[in-house]
Amino acid sequence: MRIFVVVGHKATTQPSFSLEDIPGTSGRLDILCRSVTAAFVLSHGIRKDVLVYLVLLGGETPKTIRLVGETLRHLNPDERTTAALLKKALAVEATPEWAMSTSGIFVRTGGLEKLLEDLKQRSVRLVYLREDGRDFRCLKDEPLEREMAFVLGDHTGMTAEEESLLASAGAEVVALGPTSLHADHCIVVTNWLLDTNAFMSDCG
Repeated sequence: MRIFVVVGHKATTQPSFSLEDIPGTSGRLDILCRSVTAAFVLSHGIRKDVLVYLVLLGGETPKTIRLVGETLRHLNPDERTTAALLKKALAVEATPEWAMSTSGIFVRTGGLEKLLEDLKQRSVRLVYLREDGRDFRCLKDEPLEREMAFVLGDHTGMTAEEESLLASAGAEVVALGPTSLHADHCIVVTNWLLDTNAFMSDCG
């Protein structure tokens, strides 16, 4: 299972945003929509072995949306359709327990700290994608059989508090290169590297 965690620091936790102006009314939920597309969408299909968590912090109470590839339905490549699915999820009354919105999409209250605790219980290998980390292709030196969760920030990056949480959770800092990329582009590159097993045999 490939897991992607994207933190939206301004992304709304309410369903009141407009589908006609997603960037301007949703706290840049459009960034998370593109990340969902990058994680799941293939030509004429979606990836079944992918799990995406969207951490939404643009509200009084943080919320997390979970998308499960195995049961996900009605996901199309366009940003508006994805935003409509997230809008439905945000309209569900959220509690600390997961509640299903539509097939394969769940929502609950809670932010990054709670999610990291869940991933720790699953013994997931945590990878924080940041430009100054070690080369992604060197991950081959260690077992890849474990579930891996790749954590990404939005356009504002990660806060010092969030980086501290990730460090405490044992996250490895790994880079896709020295250039800062959009979150959705990072996900595309990560999927390609894993699909093609593009790892270096000697990392020095």
